[in-house]
Amino acid sequence: MSETETRSGRRTGNLFFAFAPWIIFIVVASPSTWEYAALAGLVAAVVLNLPDMRRGSFKILEVTGIVFFALLSVLALFLDRQDLDWVERYAQVLSSAVIAVVALGSLAFVPFTEQYARESTPREVWGTPVFRHVNRVLTLLWGAVFAATALLGLLALHTSSGRDWFNWIIPVVLLVLAVRFTEKYPDRVRERSRHAHASP
Repeated sequence: MSETETRSGRRTGNLFFAFAPWIIFIVVASPSTWEYAALAGLVAAVVLNLPDMRRGSFKILEVTGIVFFALLSVLALFLDRQDLDWVERYAQVLSSAVIAVVALGSLAFVPFTEQYARESTPREVWGTPVFRHVNRVLTLLWGAVFAATALLGLLALHTSSGRDWFNWIIPVVLLVLAVRFTEKYPDRVRERSRHAHASP
């Protein structure tokens, strides 16, 4: 396996662990199971992120996940079911919207993908324009994907046909395309930059 392939695998692997609790929640959540989905998401978020937190490494998406799933779990314990109708109806939409807000909001500070990219790149490149540009693009991409997923979920709630397309097929295609882009784009940008600097 080449160094490029190794970096790409590590990069997408780190992001997969970041998204795993959210994916578990989205897959499991339904009007009758969202409480269990929230608990499963919370357990996954804590278990997957505990090693990082023990090292003092806190990432915005991971911390948001723990807070989000913990809050839903507390609501499920202490509020009556009729008070949680909105959660039952919009649980999946809400989770996708939260990811989109976190991702797009992080562009104003540190793009959330940069926190994961630093784990697979040398420290000396962290402040370079290429590194920052790549992570702004990737963060914007993931924010847009989950914003689109939230909108598709809303559309599915208010239509009588095509719900499988809106809830599953299109979002899965978007996720697959985003993963593939995340794997390839950083290396392509670095290669273009290398050629540009090598040209007379």
